[in-house]
This record gives sequence, structure tokens and C-alpha cells, in this order.
Amino acid sequence: MDNKLEKYCIEHSDKESELQKKIRKYTFDNERYPQMMSGSIVGNILFTLIKTINAKKILEIGMFTGYSAAAMVKALPNDGELHTCEYMEEHIQTAKKYFNQTKYKKMIKIHSGLAIKTLENFKINTFDFIFIDADKINYLNYYLRCVHLVKSKGIIVLDNMLWSGKVIDPIDEDSKKIRQTGDYIQNDNRVNNILLPVRDGLMICTKK
Repeated sequence: MDNKLEKYCIEHSDKESELQKKIRKYTFDNERYPQMMSGSIVGNILFTLIKTINAKKILEIGMFTGYSAAAMVKALPNDGELHTCEYMEEHIQTAKKYFNQTKYKKMIKIHSGLAIKTLENFKINTFDFIFIDADKINYLNYYLRCVHLVKSKGIIVLDNMLWSGKVIDPIDEDSKKIRQTGDYIQNDNRVNNILLPVRDGLMICTKK
């Protein structure tokens, strides 16, 4: 999207929370690859979907510095829960530092370690909403597990499903796996799905 047009969209959407602003600033000031962070447009889409289905229990796979979690948790009721998985300890400590300064600190549970292992600890039909934005090589594995973890009428969102357009003619392993995941979802009769050309591609799946 043209930068001016993107700026216009952001200016005509809900504003970031103070928590989101702080995490975004820290990420761009300190992280080597700040573009890994979900932007405000994606954050607002996640927020809107969560609000629309009145979700109370969220799972996130791939927290990074906590921006997307900050966008999602503000959509939850006071008794809501957000479980987020992150492998990198430095990112966990960054997110905790900011989460602990807010009213959401007791609502957010960070699970450290390999997400693929963490998912084994959750029961089926547990979550109303799931956001997948972690290592791409495991995308299909994450989806296959999450389609059981999400409740009927719940939503699974996968980020980076266009992978800078490389899914059209995939060559590297990550783009091949993302293409495989997209093809699998397209033929999965357990969900209704739409792939949106937002940022790097958002696949939205609603479980039947």
C-alpha cells in the first residue's frame, strides 16, 4: 500500500492504546527487525474480530515484543484471558515489563518455550480466538492443532500468509510451507476462510 494511503487509513481508524504506543516505540528503537511487529491496522482488525464475536479466551502463537497482544487484550472483558506463546526470553522480558504496568497484567499469561510443545497442554474447544504469527516452518502444524483448540464459531487468524508475494512461486522453505498451509486451509471443510491482502496477508478462518 502507498505510504500516504496507509497513513490516511491509520488516521481514520481507532488509535493505539498507550501500551501499544510504548511497545511500538521500544521495538523500533531497539529491535533489529522491528517490521516483525504487527502494525496498527492489523491490531485494529484483530481487535474488531475479537469484539464482534465477544471472545473471552484468546491464544496467540508468537508474541514478539507484545504489540499484537496489547491490541487484542484491550478487546477482552475484565474476566477475559489471553494466553501467548514466545520462545525468545528477551522478548518475554520486554513484554512483561510493559504488561506489568497496566491493568491487563493478570489477564495475560505468557508461555515460554517452543509453541508446538505448549499447544499440547491446552484442551480442545478452549479458545474463542487464535492468532498465529510465529515461525513459518511450523505454520501448518500450528493450524492443525489450533483448529481443534478453537471453539465452534471461533476464529483463527494467520499473519504473513502472502510472504511478500513469494507464495505465488515459492522457492525457499518458509514460502513453501506458507503456500502449503494456505492450500490446506482452502480445502479444509471445517472452516470458512478469506485471505486478505492486508500488510503481508491475513488469513481469517471461522470454524463451522
